[in-house]
Amino acid sequence: MILFWIKESIKSVNRAKSSFFLTLISLTLAVILIQASIIALQLSNIFNNKLKSNISVSVFIKEPLAEKDIENFQTQLKKKPFISSVKFVSKEEAANAFVRETGEDFREILDYNPLPASFIINLVPDVISKDSLNTVIKNISQIEWVDEVIFKDSFVFRLLSYLESGKNYLFAATALLIFIAIYLVYSTIRLITSNRLKELETMKLVGAKLSTIKMPIILNGIFTGILAGLIALSVYYLLSVQVVQYQLVKNFITSNRLFYFASLILVGPVLSFIVTVFALRKVSLKI
Repeated sequence: MILFWIKESIKSVNRAKSSFFLTLISLTLAVILIQASIIALQLSNIFNNKLKSNISVSVFIKEPLAEKDIENFQTQLKKKPFISSVKFVSKEEAANAFVRETGEDFREILDYNPLPASFIINLVPDVISKDSLNTVIKNISQIEWVDEVIFKDSFVFRLLSYLESGKNYLFAATALLIFIAIYLVYSTIRLITSNRLKELETMKLVGAKLSTIKMPIILNGIFTGILAGLIALSVYYLLSVQVVQYQLVKNFITSNRLFYFASLILVGPVLSFIVTVFALRKVSLKI
C-alpha cells in the first residue's frame, strides 16, 4: 500500500507540473522567511545585549579623596547587583583623556587639575532601560562619597529603540509574507484536488479507502516540503559563506549551525503536511 501511495504521489507531479513548481516555490519562500525571522530575532538580541554591555555611567567622587578609600569605594560599587564591572579613573588619567579628546592642554594655563577622579561602571544588560537606569542613577547618587553621576550614552537608547521598532516591523512583514506563502500552498493543493476531482470520484466508486485517496497527495506535499527545505538550505549555505568575514556573524552561524540545518530541513515538510491535511479536510467518501 505504501508503494502505491508513493507511485501515485509521483504521478501527481507529472500530471500537474506547473502546480508542483508553484507549490515548491511557495514552500521555499515560506521556509526561508521563517528561518530569516528566527535569525533576525537572535541577531537582534545579540546586538542588543552587546550595545547594553557597552553602556557606561560615570560616577564622580567628592574631594578630597584619600587613596586608601578608592578600593573600599570600588568594592562597595561591585556589590551592587545591577553593576557588572567597575573601573577607576584617576585625576591624571582624566586629564590625559581630556587632552586626547579635545587637543587642548589646560595644564599650560592652570597650575592644578580641576578634573575629578571617577569610576566608570558598566551595568548588567538585563536591567538596562530608561526607567531602570534612572533608578540606578538615583541609587548611586545617594552614596555619601559620590559627587555626581553622569550618563552620556543617550544615543544608545535611541538606537535600541530603533532596533526594537525595526524588529517589530520585520516580524509584521515576515508574518504577512509567510501567510501569503502558506495561502499559495493551500490554494495550489486545492487546485490539484479540484483537477483530480473526477479521478477521486472514480476511486470512491470502486470502493477506495479515504487513506488511499488522501495519502498520495499528503506524501506529495511532504516530498515538496523536503525539496523546498533542501533549496532553502542551499540558500542559507551560500549566504553564510558570504558573511564569514564578520567574526561576530561567523561565531553566531558556527554555534547554531546544527539547529539551522535541522530546522531548514524540517520546517518545509511539517508545514506542507499541516497545510495539506487542512486543505483535504473536506475530502470524504461521500459521493
